[in-house]
Amino acid sequence: MIRWVIIAVLTVGIAGTAFWGYQEHQEKNAILIQAENNYQRAFHELTYRMDLLNDEIGTAVAMNSPTKLSPQLVDIWRLTSEALSDVGQLPLGLLPFNKTEEFLSDIGDFTYRTAVRDLENDPLSEEETKLLKDLYQQSGEIKNELRQVQHTALENNLRWMDVEMALASEEEPMDNTIIDGLKTVDNAAGEYSESNGNSTAITGVSAEEHEYKSINGQEVNEEKALRKGRDIFATDNQENMTITRSGDGADIPMYSLSYQNEEKNAYMDMSVQGGYPITVLVDRPIKEKKLSLHEGMEKAKSYIEQFDFENMTAVQSSEYNNIGVYSFIYTENDVRIYPDTVEIKVALDNGDIVGLSSRNYFMNHTDRELKEPEISMDEAKAEVNPGVDIQEEFLAVIDNDLGEEVLTYEFLGVLDQETYRIFINAMDGSEEKVEKLDGKELNYALN
Repeated sequence: MIRWVIIAVLTVGIAGTAFWGYQEHQEKNAILIQAENNYQRAFHELTYRMDLLNDEIGTAVAMNSPTKLSPQLVDIWRLTSEALSDVGQLPLGLLPFNKTEEFLSDIGDFTYRTAVRDLENDPLSEEETKLLKDLYQQSGEIKNELRQVQHTALENNLRWMDVEMALASEEEPMDNTIIDGLKTVDNAAGEYSESNGNSTAITGVSAEEHEYKSINGQEVNEEKALRKGRDIFATDNQENMTITRSGDGADIPMYSLSYQNEEKNAYMDMSVQGGYPITVLVDRPIKEKKLSLHEGMEKAKSYIEQFDFENMTAVQSSEYNNIGVYSFIYTENDVRIYPDTVEIKVALDNGDIVGLSSRNYFMNHTDRELKEPEISMDEAKAEVNPGVDIQEEFLAVIDNDLGEEVLTYEFLGVLDQETYRIFINAMDGSEEKVEKLDGKELNYALN
C-alpha cells in the first residue's frame, strides 16, 4: 500500500515538474519572440528614417528661402532624434556603434542651432552650406549600407536574437552577417567625422479632406462593376470575386470589390456614379523583370486613357522591386495642375496594373479660373538657388502649406548630380516648395 502511495506521489511530482518546465519554456519563448519583434521593428524604422533623413537633407540643400529652410531644418532635427531612439533599442550594447550615434547627434545639433536663429538676417555661411552638402552625401552612404543589411537580413531570415547572443559571446572570431554589416555602417559614419574634424507619396498635393468635386456620369450596377473589376484585376474568374456597396456615411457611394486566388489578392474601391476606380491594390509575386521603366510608362498611359482621364501629363516615374510607379497630373492651357493627380503602379514582369490611386484627382478636379502671373519667368528664376542648373520650366498650380491653391513657376534642375523640382510663387516670388526627385531604386540583391 505504501509502495503505491509513493509511486502516486512520484508520478504527480514528475507530472508537475514537467508542466512547470513546459510553462517555463513557453514563457521563455514568448519573451524571446517579443524581444525579436522589438529589435526587428527598431531596425526597420531606423532604415526607413535614414531614407527620409537623406531626402530631407537633400531638399534643404536645394532651398534658397529662409522662411522655408527653418521648418525644413526642424524636420531634419526631429528625424535625427527619432533615429537615435531607434538605435538605442537595438542590441548594440556590446558592439561599438558610437560613430553612427555621433553622426546623428551632429546632424541634430547643427540643424537645431541653425533652425532657431534668424536666417533672414543671418543666412547660412559658405562653411555651413558645405557642411549641409557633406551631411547629405554621408547620410546617403549610411542609408545605402543600412538598406544592404536590411536586404541581407530579410533574404536569409536572420534573427536579431542571434546578434545579441553573438555579441554576448566572448568567442573569437565573431562571424555574424548583421554584425559585419553594422560595422560597415559605423565605419561609413566614421568617415564623416574624419573628413569634417570637429565640425559641429508628390509635391503640391493637398492632404486636406473635403468633398469630391469631379464624380459624374451614370450609375453603374453591380454586374458592370464586376466586369470592370475583372478587367483591372486581369482575371476571367468571377467566382473568387466579391462586391459590396457602401452604406450611409460614405463620402460618395462606392463599390468595394475583392478578388483572391492562390497567387493574387486584389482590392478596389469604385464609384457607383461613373464607375471610376478610386483605389486599386493588387498583391502578387512579381516575377523577373521583362519591361523597362519606359515601357511600363507606356502601359500606364494606356491605363490612363482606358479610365477616361483627359489631358494628363506624366511628371514622375520610379522603380521599386520590379514595379514601375508613375504620377500623372492634369494640364490646362499648358498649366500643370498638381492637385489633380493620378498614381499608377505597373508590374514590370507582364505590364499588369498592381496599384492605382485617383482619389486626389476626383477630390480636386474642377473648373478653375487661372490668374495671370504678376512676375515673369526670369524674375522667378532669379529666386532659385543659384547652384541649381535649371533644365525645364513650367507654370503650375500647387497646394501650399496652408492647403490653398497657388499659381507658381515650376523649375526642374540639377544640383550636385541630384534632380530637384522647385516651385516659386508666380505672384510674389517666394519659394513655395522644393522636392528632391528619386529615380530608379538601387538593387540590393546579393551578387
